[in-house]
Amino acid sequence: MFWHFFWPLRRVKTYALVGESGTGKSFRAKLVAQKYGIDFIIDDGLLIRDNRIIAGHSAKKEKTFMAAVKAALFDEKSQRDEVARKLQAERIGRILILGTSEKMVNKIAGRLQLPLPKKIVKIEDIASQEDIEKAIRTRKIEGKHVIPVPSIEVKRNYPNIFYDAVRIFKRRPTLGPAKVLEKSVVRPEYSKRGKVIISEAALSQMVIHCVDEYNQNIRIKKIVVKDDDAGYRLVITIDVPYGTQLGGNMHDLQQYIIDNIERYTGILIEGVNIIIDKLIQ
Repeated sequence: MFWHFFWPLRRVKTYALVGESGTGKSFRAKLVAQKYGIDFIIDDGLLIRDNRIIAGHSAKKEKTFMAAVKAALFDEKSQRDEVARKLQAERIGRILILGTSEKMVNKIAGRLQLPLPKKIVKIEDIASQEDIEKAIRTRKIEGKHVIPVPSIEVKRNYPNIFYDAVRIFKRRPTLGPAKVLEKSVVRPEYSKRGKVIISEAALSQMVIHCVDEYNQNIRIKKIVVKDDDAGYRLVITIDVPYGTQLGGNMHDLQQYIIDNIERYTGILIEGVNIIIDKLIQ
């Protein structure tokens, strides 16, 4: 079975670097990896080791934003199987996963058969507010993203999205030459065309469809969609038939909505709150 094939990965120590989109996670990934003695990095659909892309498919190569999200989450079986096989073949002690939320890194870890992160580093812990705001402005205005590998590696794999190289001189605590860390600046295919988002109306239609599939007798009275960089939060007010087992059934309905929307769109649903307004005959 698949799980037994990848059983040695349970011995790996998983770390995570979490922060909203565009706050500079990829830019600082190598510094975090060096601090904790980590050789492997998972970032935007890629498996990186020692400044080389060794497996995966870059989300930044995708032509639409939604396709990029799916690639970053290893939604395609062929992509996650390729990375999982490579993880199995390598001698991995520690690995760093980058994501916009704990839920995202946990989902990636689960899909790659890795243990859940033992330590989560937040971008606010390693970057000043000024640096974070600058990174966000660069992302929003110029559409620039970072891949934490040297430019020669990105040019070889993804020449059409390469933009520039950034070199960081890291001073050693003792006397000796400074170490140079190089990262690549890219312009993703989807950023050239603008960002694609899902409207509140479209998400609401998906919720209505999911609830109707789950139980045609449940009546939806109101749907509120809240959007942030970590994902979407849904608040659904419903009427349910008298005699419905509220506890277990409502929990199953929440999970049904989350699973189906995430499966068909690739977006992250951070939470679904269900408010039962009344019982109906």
